[in-house]
Parts: sequence; structure tokens; C-alpha cells
Amino acid sequence: MSLQGKNVIIAGGAKNLGGLLSRTLAEQGANIAVHYNSAATAEAAAETVDSVTANGVRALSIQGDLTRPDVVTEVFDTAARELGGLDIAINTAGKVLRKPIVETTEAEYDSMLDINAKAAYFFIKEAALHLEDNGKIVTIVTALLAAFTDGYSTYAGGKATVEHFTRAAAKELADRGISVNAVAPGPMDTPFFYGQETDERVQFHKSQAMGNQLTKIENIAPIVEFLVDQGWWITGQTIFANGGYTTR
Repeated sequence: MSLQGKNVIIAGGAKNLGGLLSRTLAEQGANIAVHYNSAATAEAAAETVDSVTANGVRALSIQGDLTRPDVVTEVFDTAARELGGLDIAINTAGKVLRKPIVETTEAEYDSMLDINAKAAYFFIKEAALHLEDNGKIVTIVTALLAAFTDGYSTYAGGKATVEHFTRAAAKELADRGISVNAVAPGPMDTPFFYGQETDERVQFHKSQAMGNQLTKIENIAPIVEFLVDQGWWITGQTIFANGGYTTR
């Protein structure tokens, strides 16, 4: 199979894992709609679009708050219109918070569940409405779904819902040949992780995986690339990719 000429939308596609996926899939011949959330990421989105188009494919950036279902619809409408349809939808967006339940405010709970659960749900919904038959949907979740730990109730709790969204969508879209999966990385070596942890906990997390290291975005991108191409027969699954950090 090949991604040549396929049209892809990537939520959070400007930087970190999303940025790497944008560039990697473009190298395989895919056209890319790079979604980003806020004006603070606009420059990174523009740079990613430049990198993508250097491969001779089409690309655009689209700003939008995915916690608003109407905005999710607008983002997908724009991507489909500008690229001439959509074949693949990848959601890398998320927000991390490490805080005890007894200290978590209602506002923090609402924000975490809006970003990690609600936005993911309506991203899958719009993907189902916009993708061509035999399309692919992938959401990035977290290895914490297989962990028994403290502090991450709203993060792991929000991402846990995506497993159920994924399984339901996989069944509902099976007759159209659309695969729907989630990928669960271990703690990733990105700025999102370090702000939540002490140096001691970072070392502990590293010690739990092969090579005494955190998950790198370069470890995850090939798995997503496989799922949206040759791995199309895999559907309704959560794939734990964390160097042995944890499993069920």
C-alpha cells in the first residue's frame, strides 16, 4: 500500500509527535492539513507546512479549539475542501495534569476532560462523517491506561474514554472499511511531560523501560504510519508502545 496522494488531517500537527507525523507522512506522498490550537503555535504550524510542501505535496494549517464541536466541524470542513477530501485522521492533541484528586478543581477537571475526552469524541465523529471509505482514524492516548498510579486521575481518566470511543467507532465504521485505533505511548520525552514531574520521578519513569529512557516521538511515529497504511486490518485496538514500561 502507499500514502501517495492520500489526504491527512492531524490534530496537534504542528510540533512534537504531531509535527513529526506531518513531515513523515508527507515524505510518503500524503497531503497534510496541520491543525493547531492557539496563536502561540502558529509559527510552528507555518514551519511544519513549509517542511511538508518541500516534499512536493499540498499542505495547509488550520487553527481551532477542538473542545468546541462546531469548531471541530469547521476544521474538518476546511481540510476536506482545501485538500479535496480526507482519507486519514490522526489526533495527537492532549493535555497533561499531575495533581491529587483532593486538590483538583472543577475548572481543572472540566478542562482536562474537554481536551482529552470531549475533543477526541467529536474528532472521531467528524472523521467518520468526512473520511472516504477505507479511511483510517488514530488517536494518541497514554500507557497510563495500564498503570496503577497516583496523580493522573483526570489525564488517564480522560484518555481512558477514548478506548471506548475507538471500539464503538470501529464497529460502526467497519462496513465502510474504516479502521479506528488508539496508540498508547509511555511517558514521552516532550515538554508536556517534564512540567509535571520531579527529577527523581523522571529517573524512575526512565528506569521502567528498555534502555533506561523515556518514549521518544520517533518510537511512535512509525507505529501510526503502519496503522494508516499496511496495518489497516488492525481496528478497534489500543496499542501499547512504551518499551516495556507497563502492560495489561
